[in-house]
This record gives sequence, C-alpha cells and structure tokens, in this order.
Amino acid sequence: MANKIDPAKMDLQERLVVLNRVSKTVKGGRIARMTALMVVGDGNGHVGYGLGKAAEVPEAIRKGIEDAKKNMIKVATDGSTIPHEVIGKFGAGEVLLKPAAPGTGVIAGGTVRAVVEVAGIKNIRAKCLRSTNPVNVVKAVFEGLKSLRTEEEVAKARNISTEAVRR
Repeated sequence: MANKIDPAKMDLQERLVVLNRVSKTVKGGRIARMTALMVVGDGNGHVGYGLGKAAEVPEAIRKGIEDAKKNMIKVATDGSTIPHEVIGKFGAGEVLLKPAAPGTGVIAGGTVRAVVEVAGIKNIRAKCLRSTNPVNVVKAVFEGLKSLRTEEEVAKARNISTEAVRR
C-alpha cells in the first residue's frame, strides 16, 4: 500500500473486543497468559485491529492497541453507511455487511459492532454467517471492509462516468 496511514496524527478510539485467558503447559506446570483483541479507529473511516498477549491484562491491552495501530485501513463509506452489500470471509468466519437507511443504526453482534462503530459507520446491518470466533469474525469484517468500493473508484477503474456505474 503506497499511502500508509499514520495513527499518530489521529484522535483514536480504542475498543476491547474480547479478553481471553490462555495457558501453555510446560514441564513445571501451566503458564497462564491473557490475550486481548483490540480495535482502534478515528470514527471517520480509519480502523485497525490487533491481538496482544501478555501475563497481565493491561500489558495485553497495550500490546493489542500497538498492533492495531500498525494494521490500519481506510474504509470506503457512502455517507454514514457502506456503499454496497459485501460478504467478508476469513478462515471459517463469514460476515454479511449490508448498507442501511439513515436512522437504522448499527444492527450487528458485539464483535462486528465494535469494528463498525470505531470506523465511524452509523447505519449498517450485519450478520455472522458461520464461525462466531471473535478473532476470525474481526478478520472477516476487515476483509469485507477492504473490498468495499465507491462509485467513483469503480468508474475510474472502468474508465466510465459515475452515471454509467449506477445503471
């Protein structure tokens, strides 16, 4: 990607999607760790996610936020919603994202809701179709958001006018 997003210049909102206790069995017993799936966004079309893992919860959250800032993407929006319907897929996770009329609000489960709210999308309908594993759902939502295209982008790619795209 040529134009890298600089998170230092943005006023970012941070959202904890899921906190999980994981353990590794070693010769001396079990080692418990915490994983934190974090989502950050500026509420204006920029969003990123990250997974942090550490012995303590605050450290895992901090690492997750740092990772999320490195994985920022720009989301194509159409006003307060998305330009078209899309299905995002990652692993067994599959998420349907549909544009909604103004006033609808965010109709989505907790995992998808966290991502679209920090991205600044105000009206959307979403449904997890397969896996509900939060990590795979977040990655599927990102795949869907990355594949969104505005009318202007489609017209430019096809070398036609925006009116011709609407037909």
